[in-house]
Amino acid sequence: MTTTSEPLSNTLAPSTAATLTIRVIKSFEYRTSKNLVLHNIDLTATNVGQLRALIIEKIKTTPGWKPYQTVVFDTLKLYTKAHGAKTMNLIINMDHDDWILSNDDEILADRGIENETEISIFNRELYEAFKQHPDIKW
Repeated sequence: MTTTSEPLSNTLAPSTAATLTIRVIKSFEYRTSKNLVLHNIDLTATNVGQLRALIIEKIKTTPGWKPYQTVVFDTLKLYTKAHGAKTMNLIINMDHDDWILSNDDEILADRGIENETEISIFNRELYEAFKQHPDIKW
């Protein structure tokens, strides 16, 4: 009996037309975040700075994002790749600071970003403060 396995969903779309889920984090303490799904992103031509600018533009112009417009979003960090392990922290992965996308000129595909990757965007100062005191409030 021959079994054919279905291809993984992250390999179905080419890297020139990827779908990314952006975890827009307003507050770490209150775990306030909202997902923004971006379609048809060319990972081979889009750099980190362009992606951040696109996300900020979507937050400013898409209905339903008004509460997020007061936050200065200055940092991107890989959250998880499709079919990869997820962190136990529900808001952001606290380990792997090497997953922070700090070079604005770096091409997304060169950082290992692929179709269906989840990326967090947040304020770096708020993140550093939360790392020092990771208290969850209600």
